[in-house]
Amino acid sequence: LMLAVTILGNNSALPAYDRHPTAQIITMDEHLFLVDCGEGTQMQLSRYKIRRSRINHIFISHLHGDHYFGLIGLITSMGLMHREHELHLYAPAPLKDLIQWQLDVASTALPFNIDFHPLTEDGIIASSPKFIVEAFKVFHRIDCWGFKFRQVKAPRKVNPLKARENKIPEYYFDRLKKGEDFVRPDGSILKNEVVTDAAPPAKTYAFAADTVYNEAVAGKVAEVDLLYHEATYLKDLEDRAVARFHCTTTQAATIARIAKVKKLLLGHFSSKYEKLDSFLEEAREIFPETELALEGVTYRIG
Repeated sequence: LMLAVTILGNNSALPAYDRHPTAQIITMDEHLFLVDCGEGTQMQLSRYKIRRSRINHIFISHLHGDHYFGLIGLITSMGLMHREHELHLYAPAPLKDLIQWQLDVASTALPFNIDFHPLTEDGIIASSPKFIVEAFKVFHRIDCWGFKFRQVKAPRKVNPLKARENKIPEYYFDRLKKGEDFVRPDGSILKNEVVTDAAPPAKTYAFAADTVYNEAVAGKVAEVDLLYHEATYLKDLEDRAVARFHCTTTQAATIARIAKVKKLLLGHFSSKYEKLDSFLEEAREIFPETELALEGVTYRIG
């Protein structure tokens, strides 16, 4: 089972220093999810050779332009490339009419259906036998959502050698995978773990989106393997961060520490900074397992 995050855009509102507004691709086995779609996202998809046709789920955290201005371009390109399969879009409710209006004024009819899922409350918004995606509210100037991606734990793996040694027929293997014990013909019980191996633990990734410092976020992302948290400013601009409903390096690192996550990724850097080294230094003082979300880099989880 693979879970990985590829950063397409790591900057805040103004593109600068060849950094782009927020966009990420989450890879979970054969599934590709796009989180946010700032201006230039489809160019970044091309640059890093990510196929648009494999993206079937798009998640938009909130309706500030640097998080969705690239979306109508991407959707229109999908239509021009004769996409036919459905696209699932998870976003604040007003985005549905915005997209429809843009299509209408251009007299564009898409050859595929957009299944729009308005974000209204915390909880599961997408699931399959292999993954679960949850939305959770964060604390920004307007309605804003974070997303948690969770693999569904794989079944236990039967050890065929041990199963044969214990005379377990093959038709019983499916029940072993589900964790059942084996009942021998004489009624005695052979414990499941004797003949099976546990699958690797399911991996989790949380995208915390734009938010002012609020320890409630830590509760929503507790113990994930990788947390992406915005850090728009260095710690000396905490007053500005509060005024604009954003976070600093040390605030993001504190959330990671409280949440007991395994690793922290910082992003959404203000365009006032050309060099990002200080972001890493400040955050690591509080939470050593911190990395910068660098464009074009894929961060594998586990």
